[in-house]
Amino acid sequence: MGDRRLTVLAPMRIEHVAIKRGATSATVLRTGMGPAKASAFAAGEGRRRIDPAGPIAVVGVAGALSDDLKPGDIIVADSLVSTDGKISVDLPGAPLVASALAAAGITSRIGPLSCAHVIIKGDARDKLAASGAIAVEMESAWLADGLGATEGGRPFAVVRVIIDTPSHELFSRHTIRNFRMVLGKLASVVAPLERWAEACGDRDILLAGPRSFCAGVERAIEIVERAIDRFGAPVYVRRQIVHNSHVVADLERRGAVFVEELDEVPPGATVVLAAHGVSPMVRSEADARGLQVIDATCPLVSKVHSEARRFADRDFDIVLIGHDDHEEVIGTIGEAPGRISVVASAEDVDRLAVRDPDRVAYLTQTTLAVDEADGIVQRLRERFPNLAGPRREDICYATQNRQEAVTAIAAESDVLFVVGSANSSNSRRLVEVAERRGVRAHLVDGPDGLDVAWLEKAVSVGISAGASAPESKVQEVVAAIASLGPVTVTERTVVVEDVSFPLPSLVK
Repeated sequence: MGDRRLTVLAPMRIEHVAIKRGATSATVLRTGMGPAKASAFAAGEGRRRIDPAGPIAVVGVAGALSDDLKPGDIIVADSLVSTDGKISVDLPGAPLVASALAAAGITSRIGPLSCAHVIIKGDARDKLAASGAIAVEMESAWLADGLGATEGGRPFAVVRVIIDTPSHELFSRHTIRNFRMVLGKLASVVAPLERWAEACGDRDILLAGPRSFCAGVERAIEIVERAIDRFGAPVYVRRQIVHNSHVVADLERRGAVFVEELDEVPPGATVVLAAHGVSPMVRSEADARGLQVIDATCPLVSKVHSEARRFADRDFDIVLIGHDDHEEVIGTIGEAPGRISVVASAEDVDRLAVRDPDRVAYLTQTTLAVDEADGIVQRLRERFPNLAGPRREDICYATQNRQEAVTAIAAESDVLFVVGSANSSNSRRLVEVAERRGVRAHLVDGPDGLDVAWLEKAVSVGISAGASAPESKVQEVVAAIASLGPVTVTERTVVVEDVSFPLPSLVK
């Protein structure tokens, strides 16, 4: 890593001077202002002086397209589009650039940049803002296109500092007064970009298989989508349908309304119960409010509920291995109130008080780490030799498979990323499984959660995803890492999953 020197491209002379003040190892070159000079530079001096595979950062000023940005604000581009529509460049590594800036105490905003042929003023700004761009400048698209960033494989970053806004356009007394401050900001971003460049290089990516959605998650999401199609928006969902922020946001855009409790649902409305399951009290409340209930509880969670009722009917004290604040555990406890004790560690087992040591049964939360749960079960058997258990182990097939897949790639990984939201139990367990195998592991909700420092000395990168995380987020993480240089992607599959669960009759 870091064997190729960073080249920083500055369009104007005044930008070039400011940026050189902040550089320690980077080469700083002036391209000239505007599309024509940028294209000529890329075809001529740029081709001669820049390492064909080395990292490039374009740094300069830009104009904000709305007044929610202020002079001095720093933009990291995640895409570039020329106003004539001829050039479009995706920059999936923007989160890694932003993380390098953040490590230096510099706040930035990630977003798309428009690249214009002329200075944009007045109503033209409003038209560009309608395209989704957050700022406009005049060089980066042509530099990216001419220097090979559109072909992939070359690390390419664009960092711009806002110089003017719709309310205070270029060359007004406001922007002239702010120019010195802006030049200081330009100088300040160079050292973090040099740090970003140190992480650039070739890598191997190992994808754990299986990963991402399991059958229960796919079923739950499909239930909400079909309910919206059949009954119309809004369809209410009690709690997050699955523990993933991106899934929830996507369903909200489609017309789902997520609520914490049923008293937020209008009487007679349609409500979906989330995949983690609920207690009988919740179902009774839904009946009392006249709600049309569609149950998206994972069938494997329903099996645990059934076992809880079975053991309670036989007058057993039930030990539930899991986390007492997890929705699945809360719902299971509701199946046998006063009869279930929750333990999360072998030490918790030693503190258990039961009525009859010969009538103790255990159940497990479905999303636990298999190796840790096994240790707790062993301690339970030592304390209660006649311990009863479920007919089959409760930890679900998908959780076990994903943990085995992580184990399979951990030894070959310098760092391992698990894609999943922070409230996803099975995703957090994957991180713990990797860490117990001696590899640095991090939970990331997507590419925005990546820190470039984690990749500085990592040549081999493992990637998995929790059962509630979309595969699209995995691919975005892969693309972000690939923005640092060429990658070889290998998938390691330990088992092929072919499980499916039937849909409730209301949405078939």
